[in-house]
Amino acid sequence: MLQQKIKKLAQNYWQEIIDIRRHIHTYPELSFQEYQTAEFIVSVLDKLGVERYANVADTGTIAYIKGKNPDKKTIVLRADIDALPITEENNVSYKSKNQGVMHACGHDVHTASLLGVIKILQDCKDDFEGTVKCIFQPGEETAPGGATLMIKEGVLEAQHQTQKPKSIIGQHVMPYLPIGTIGFRSGVYMASADELYVKVIGKGGHGATPENCIDPVLIASHIIIALQQIISRIGSPKIPSVLSFGKVIANGATNIIPNEVYLEGTFRTYNEEWRENAHQKMKKMAEGIAEAMGGKCEFTIVRGYPFLKNEENLTKRLKNFAIEYMGEENVKDLDLWLAAEDFAYYTQIIDGCFYRLGTRNEEKNIISGVHTPTFDIDEKALEIGAGLMAWLAVKELSME
Repeated sequence: MLQQKIKKLAQNYWQEIIDIRRHIHTYPELSFQEYQTAEFIVSVLDKLGVERYANVADTGTIAYIKGKNPDKKTIVLRADIDALPITEENNVSYKSKNQGVMHACGHDVHTASLLGVIKILQDCKDDFEGTVKCIFQPGEETAPGGATLMIKEGVLEAQHQTQKPKSIIGQHVMPYLPIGTIGFRSGVYMASADELYVKVIGKGGHGATPENCIDPVLIASHIIIALQQIISRIGSPKIPSVLSFGKVIANGATNIIPNEVYLEGTFRTYNEEWRENAHQKMKKMAEGIAEAMGGKCEFTIVRGYPFLKNEENLTKRLKNFAIEYMGEENVKDLDLWLAAEDFAYYTQIIDGCFYRLGTRNEEKNIISGVHTPTFDIDEKALEIGAGLMAWLAVKELSME
């Protein structure tokens, strides 16, 4: 009966959740600048009469829904609130009004869904025991990641007369999953992500007299190609890894060899020992190639998020709860995903599960991937996302 009640409430609140999502989508803010977004979240929580604590890690917010016997058990639900530096190209009524900023990764969906969960659970407080701690986290898209700051603020500790949480659950849109479906993966799921910044220093000059130059363009070319050997010949094929350079600046001309070349890239993998080894190998190889060719190389690695691992028992339980709510045919198994998420920091401390919410609808031409200027969702996902997450929360609270 509780499942049917939650489904009915999700349906009843669906339009309100849509309105919340569209407001947030219209006024996106970049990482750690989400001041208006945070004010809006607090205003919604205050209208609901929810216990909340604002200005956590500056723009974050914590809210509590306490059922019967609130000290029995506490679990955490997490949503991220920041947007991306992308100019939106969708022609919709809720198109971004902040030029060059867009909710292109679905964080507006995550925030609206969690506010929907709170609305639902407020109406079900007599139907479950324990406490649901809801965190609205800033800065997922930018290192060091808002999760690290929220953790420092104690969100995974006993706070505000509640006990230490037992587990944390996160939900993220997936434009490759059809609307009406959900995806889970136990164990290792998402990759670590490091940023690579490389300066290759040579000696510029006229393109017609290369003998008088130390060509940093040629050196950089050798470095890019050689570094791929670290993945294909030094790294174990049993450990998925990706090394990609997406930015190369050689500010010369058809007949000008520049003094310097700049490279920017990313390295991603699933093993911390190999991650550290690869860092050393990349730096040593790049510097050695540059020196052998008469130049210099400054190789900087900005360490990003760790790999994300879903605790297997928790994920198995949540998947079964999702099958109860959605039907077995609508709950999918996910493959490894080499994107990165700062939710991984939470899972290093307590049991966590990060699952995927299908948003794709080919009939409506809603097919764009995240981080693109045409990303959008089938808004039916908001009803599913809020209802399912509320159901997962109360079911997990019921477990001994």
